[in-house]
Amino acid sequence: MMLLLAALLMQQPPEISRIVVSPASRTMTAGDTLRLRAEARDAQGTVIPGVTFRYRLGGSARFEGRVDSLGLVTSGSTAILPVTVTATLAGAKPKFEVIEIRALPGAAARIEVAPARMVLVSGQRLRATGRAFSAAGDQRADAVTWSSANPKVATVSAAGLITAVGTGSTAITASVGTVKSTIAVSVAAGSLSALSLTPGNVTARTGDVLRFAVSAKDAAGKNIAGLTPTWSFSPGHGTIDTDGAFVGYEAGEYTVTASFGTRSVESTITLNERDVRRPLSLVGRLPRSRFSTEEVWLHQDGKHAYLGSGSGGDVLYALDISNPANPTVTDSVISNTRRVNDVMTFPDGKFLVFTREGASDRKNGIVICSIDDPAHPKVIAEFTDGVTGGVHSAYVYKQDKFGTFIYLTNDGTGALHIIDVNDPYHPKEVARWKTEGRPDAGRSLHDIDLRDGLLYASYWNDGMIVLDVGNGIKGGSPANPVMVSQFKYDLNAMYKQVEVDGGPGFIRGTHTAWRHKNYVFIADEVFPAAYSKGTKDAAASRAYGRLQVLDVSDIMHPKSVAWYEPEYGGVHNVWVAGDTLYMGAYNAGFRVFDISGELRGDLRAQGREIGHLNTADMEGHIKNSAMTWGVVVNPKDGLAYVNDDNNGLWIIKIEPKPTVKVVP
Repeated sequence: MMLLLAALLMQQPPEISRIVVSPASRTMTAGDTLRLRAEARDAQGTVIPGVTFRYRLGGSARFEGRVDSLGLVTSGSTAILPVTVTATLAGAKPKFEVIEIRALPGAAARIEVAPARMVLVSGQRLRATGRAFSAAGDQRADAVTWSSANPKVATVSAAGLITAVGTGSTAITASVGTVKSTIAVSVAAGSLSALSLTPGNVTARTGDVLRFAVSAKDAAGKNIAGLTPTWSFSPGHGTIDTDGAFVGYEAGEYTVTASFGTRSVESTITLNERDVRRPLSLVGRLPRSRFSTEEVWLHQDGKHAYLGSGSGGDVLYALDISNPANPTVTDSVISNTRRVNDVMTFPDGKFLVFTREGASDRKNGIVICSIDDPAHPKVIAEFTDGVTGGVHSAYVYKQDKFGTFIYLTNDGTGALHIIDVNDPYHPKEVARWKTEGRPDAGRSLHDIDLRDGLLYASYWNDGMIVLDVGNGIKGGSPANPVMVSQFKYDLNAMYKQVEVDGGPGFIRGTHTAWRHKNYVFIADEVFPAAYSKGTKDAAASRAYGRLQVLDVSDIMHPKSVAWYEPEYGGVHNVWVAGDTLYMGAYNAGFRVFDISGELRGDLRAQGREIGHLNTADMEGHIKNSAMTWGVVVNPKDGLAYVNDDNNGLWIIKIEPKPTVKVVP
């Protein structure tokens, strides 16, 4: 018996005590690959033979990279990639380790300096900034080295502080290794004798942008043109740009100052409250408790709507909204999809398209329906070629010169697909476009907006990309999309707090875009990789995210000028009508904003929020938890049709501002 027991003990596999993963230095350049290798060791540190290793990318880092079954990591963008390594051995308890791989920007390829040029007076000092970027547009953390070509005209400190010394011109150079960029600096002749600032004393509202300009003269009364002042203001909260554009966040008295060394000039401002708050009221509800609620879209007649479903719904609902107080389901379209994420009617109102993600047969793609009777959609065609990985968003757009096309996202490759539907019964692909210079692992096209032949693509890690698909600025067409410009920003730095709260591998990327006048509003979708320790259920979940306002008056060089970020919750889909922006803000509910006039700085701090409604109730798919997805505004009556992922459809009215009764 003792001999048998000893034999059995000898046959038992050793216990895996730890996993040793190499290489020890786990950094890589975004866009490259890294091979992981693992060993299993027992408590004495001896390597255990015959162990099988598996590798899995954790969190939601699938948007930023991939890892295959043999441990080959492909990074598509800068990020921290959490990889779970699991070791298994027959008869032994499995062991796993989580390692973190940092995908870093490539080598510095350019330096962005600001301002690009400056005109100073002798003795004046002005701070310059320099930021290094890789060839892929990823911001680096390099320290910039500064130098002056002619220190007798202007000197520069290690921190970029430029001091005007004597009359003339010079170049201030910012360097990172062999990469350089210069600022043209001129020091004006003569001395300042008179300064004036316009406008002078002015009254405005919080959030109004006031543009100040300086007039300077020398002792002979001659104008000194183009001077670059140092701008400041006090007291209170707000912002002033290097071009003299000031916006204040709080009501009160401000003094704006333009300084030139020892000389300065001031202007006083009185800001009143913006006073745009209005009450919101609930007109009608259509709770959905069986499935989650995805996109909503209204028919052009203003009397019918279409509502997508998720969580295995497989259904698109057709609604009668002729009585907004009592929306009713008139029909449905069942499709193998599990998720109808997006729906949109054709411009003529005779057809609609909806997207498919998660189909059990993996065909996915899109479904086209005739809506001769808007209450009863009828399937007439499908398109799945090349988009079986899933379509997240679809946009129907008609141009007189080219006709009607559907622009699709591709979950599998991150490519844009352009489908000719001039004959909607026989859709056909005419073009594909995708970003270059990165593997599919880091490419994701999330949403599309189109205006005036320009396509605004929300390209996740690549930011917002503008394509010419018929505008003519780059000679593009639906069959030949051509890139116009890109706005890319540092998602890792912007959402560092999300990584602190829930760890690496969190969801973050450019989610949606909306062109309005000379602005594009872009919203990021941001969720933590894990909830706070010890929490559970819907109450534990939360979104993050920021809405940025891009100035595209120079479409070749979009720039961020304003933003909104809720105090709690995220940002998702937006709708703009007139001077009002409507937003589904996830946990932050339904939000409405005043976007009249010029936009600069923090929109929430300025008091631009018109109203807020919490779209949580006890009749939804997930009870008492808001997850507001988006909104469509009915031009027929101005009502907002708000879809909440957890709680169905809400029909909301923005009430007139209450009148104030004056008591004699």
